[in-house]
Amino acid sequence: GREAQASLLQWTGQNGVHPVAPGCSWSRDGSLMFQQVPMVEIDGMRLVQTRAILNYVASKHDLYGKDIKDRALIDMYIEGMADLNEMMMQLPILPPEEQDAKLALIKEKTTNRYLPAFEKALKTRISNLPTVKKFLQPGSQRKPPITAKAIEEARKIFRF
Repeated sequence: GREAQASLLQWTGQNGVHPVAPGCSWSRDGSLMFQQVPMVEIDGMRLVQTRAILNYVASKHDLYGKDIKDRALIDMYIEGMADLNEMMMQLPILPPEEQDAKLALIKEKTTNRYLPAFEKALKTRISNLPTVKKFLQPGSQRKPPITAKAIEEARKIFRF
């Protein structure tokens, strides 16, 4: 969720716009729909919900397909990624005796089902988008370096 948002914001040149972490006081003051984070402030709005944020930024920068068929294809990849993420998120809460079998299933599905589909999309579609093509060039900045201020904010939020 948050990593995908940060990557998309960086790809589109939205420097200085970052998803906000949990623990901020306004997350409980009623100004956020569903009182949830991650949240991105962009174009005078406070957006919550990972997919809503990703769809808004992608649409704004013409990365969400040229027509309804393209958007449906993109949505299928997003849902596939969500399925994969859900499988992995369940792993730590399974009883220990079930974890090895679940991990083997995740590895099998990831290797044989998900990665081939994502790899094909990257090779045939995504890497040809101008903003993504520029991002993939050698030497392009992938992720802004973490600052001392960001570390201090994280320490306050997570109380460590």
